[in-house]
Amino acid sequence: MVENLPVPLDRRVWKEACALRDAGYRVSVICPKGTGVCAAGYEVRDGIEIHRHRAWEASTAFGYLLEYSIALIAEVLLTLKVFARTRFRILQACNPPDTIFLIALLLKPFGVRFIFDQHDLGPELFEAKFGKRTGLLYKFARFAELCSFRVASTCIATNDSFKEIAVARGKKDPERVFVVRNCPDLKTFRRPALPTANKFGKSLVVAYVGFMGSQDGVDLLLESIEHIVKRENRQDTHFVLVGGGTVLSELQTIIARKNLEAYVTLTGQVSHDEVATYLSNADLGVAPDPKNALNDHSSMIKIFEYMAFGLPVVLFDLKEGRRTADSAALYAVPNDPIDFANQITKLLNCKQLREELGANGRRRIEEKLNWEVEKVSLIRAYDTALQAGQA
Repeated sequence: MVENLPVPLDRRVWKEACALRDAGYRVSVICPKGTGVCAAGYEVRDGIEIHRHRAWEASTAFGYLLEYSIALIAEVLLTLKVFARTRFRILQACNPPDTIFLIALLLKPFGVRFIFDQHDLGPELFEAKFGKRTGLLYKFARFAELCSFRVASTCIATNDSFKEIAVARGKKDPERVFVVRNCPDLKTFRRPALPTANKFGKSLVVAYVGFMGSQDGVDLLLESIEHIVKRENRQDTHFVLVGGGTVLSELQTIIARKNLEAYVTLTGQVSHDEVATYLSNADLGVAPDPKNALNDHSSMIKIFEYMAFGLPVVLFDLKEGRRTADSAALYAVPNDPIDFANQITKLLNCKQLREELGANGRRRIEEKLNWEVEKVSLIRAYDTALQAGQA
């Protein structure tokens, strides 16, 4: 069950569902509907049943409370429908929000085990969006996270930092917390068989791939782009920002105000195949997520994807970002868009450095940071949850 994105657009959830199907599980997914794509209320795709509900995308604290409440009602109804048909044994909740534990409590008397798959740190996400660690809603975020840990028989963490928090803050047994990184599946996420030409009319392309929300630092990236274009007078580079999000209209306004339309393209939400096409035409990837309590502990899927395509990366110096990219990236002073621009320029000016860092990243993906390695931990988490139910 996931509220944040429709499936299969949520690639992590889709990879998990496919891995469980291949391991012999019958899998159903409950998620929101998409706009244009993933709009059907029900479909069966590759043997996996997908049930979708209407969703409303919020941007304020009250709006999120309303969004999550409406989603929870829809999730309860769909859960009861799926359970009546399949009598499933495990409910896996992919946050945010941390409210699905309520459905797990409803199903607990029927022997259903609960796996808490923590994609985001709820309290830190609230702080990153609204800039405060006080108030009733922040306290609720802490409470909901704690309840999710307490109700879960098994937890899944996206990296070692998340596991440390599950053990320290959630009081979970380390043996019941499994790290499953959101790494690319090299069988499906690769360069197109028929490469396409760069359509932007520039000799160099810088790519950003991912959701665009208030906490993702795309506004900082636009400051960096303005510095590169206007202060460094660079005319040979185009910046393509791939993905949807809640701040797209604001970003478009900023681009127009800064007169950057000739250098920046916002694609909006695109398919995963289109993402692969954009990355295959790029010369480097950027991850402008600012340093804060959330991002410092988070692993960004876009960094894995850049590395999978052999692209060097520029990012702010974050703890988990450095653990992910290691020698495949240049690191800017946290939250400094000018230094971020300088690191981009270093790579734009040196093809040899781009190739060296890109090769380092691709090697890391091939050797250990790929889905074939990570899905083993996912299956172990399910095995552990089922054993807990038999104990």
